[in-house]
Amino acid sequence: MNASKALEKTLVASPERKLEADADLDVVRKVQAGDVAAFDALILKYRERVVGIIYNMTSNREDAADLAQDAFIKAFQSINRFQGQASFFTWLYRIAVNSTVTHLRKNRLRSFFSLEAVREDDPVSKELVDALTDKTGVGRDAFVRELQEKLNDAMQKLSIKHRTVVTLFEIDGLSHQEIAEVMDCSVGTVRSRLHYAKQLLQSELQPYLSK
Repeated sequence: MNASKALEKTLVASPERKLEADADLDVVRKVQAGDVAAFDALILKYRERVVGIIYNMTSNREDAADLAQDAFIKAFQSINRFQGQASFFTWLYRIAVNSTVTHLRKNRLRSFFSLEAVREDDPVSKELVDALTDKTGVGRDAFVRELQEKLNDAMQKLSIKHRTVVTLFEIDGLSHQEIAEVMDCSVGTVRSRLHYAKQLLQSELQPYLSK
């Protein structure tokens, strides 16, 4: 894939995402018209994904479930303010991420990044995976534990905003444009934060990747 095609893929929503957004908007319009039960379809559709992204930010299943429920309550209470400028998906994620960031700042919780969830199609993630596959047996298990601990420590050196961008991109697979909408910033800011975060993580993990 050439650079222009890669950029287009990064910035432009897929036709499937567009159809999904249109279908969600139809449901939202029903809720806004008074069919409050229709909101259940949106909860069923997105609850697992919202819980997942919050868990990846908090590493606490109870907090993830509670914060996800809170995000859906806030979304329902604010549904009449949703005008469709962004997709319901990104609007909901923004609510969930903002609530989680506030929770993290208030409670100063550590967030843990799982090696099992990294995307192998990303160069940084692939380097981690390739490094691990060179290890076997007992040595590999010890190496994985050591690298996981080092990765968690490295993630804590990032700001909450940088950790959130990494989580949304690496774990949930959101595009730069979707992350920009979720975090209410520009695509350039998203790309800058990802670049900085990956540089720091690579620097922190380089001794392990070279083993």
